[in-house]
Amino acid sequence: MSQFSELLSGQTVLPIIQTSSVAEGVKIAECMYEGGLRLVEVVLRTQESLAALQAIKSEIPDLCVGAGTVTNAELLTKALQAGSDFIVTPAGSATLLTNLSETNVPCLPGVSNTADILLAREFGFTEMKLFPASLSGGAPFLSAVSSVFSDVTFCPTGGVTATNKADYLSLNNVFAVGGTWMAKSEWVTAKNWQMIIDSCRNANK
Repeated sequence: MSQFSELLSGQTVLPIIQTSSVAEGVKIAECMYEGGLRLVEVVLRTQESLAALQAIKSEIPDLCVGAGTVTNAELLTKALQAGSDFIVTPAGSATLLTNLSETNVPCLPGVSNTADILLAREFGFTEMKLFPASLSGGAPFLSAVSSVFSDVTFCPTGGVTATNKADYLSLNNVFAVGGTWMAKSEWVTAKNWQMIIDSCRNANK
């Protein structure tokens, strides 16, 4: 199985799409693509999320689209059936990590402490998502564990913004950061698509 970081191809941000409408989800993805991003995560937090993921893949075939907030085997199966290019979880249990290790797409399991990191590594994962990053020690925590888990790298998400992303990306054990600041909810509500495009253009700099 390839590593999640390989899908990024130099992209240092993991943009997160949260939507309750298929059309809205596609529009956000189109703005992200126009803004230069080539990989997005659709979080499975609404009934329309899976349909939005499928529609995005259909409408923008050059975009790498993955599923986030995968918390159990049922959601994992549905995400894979929808054509998800990768899987991201907010946390990991032994059961979920077993299921993830048996998939044929890159997976990024969520961790929030050293015990989580150790468990995920025991299942063969060396790339993980720190979540919620701002409440789990943030950049100081990742710096502190870098020597203990020298073979593990992270994509922190949760509380990461345009203002503090550099604090994370300056660390040797961080390969990307995830967040929603590129498509703020107020911009989506106001249909201010140009703001999303511009934000995405700046996000990967």
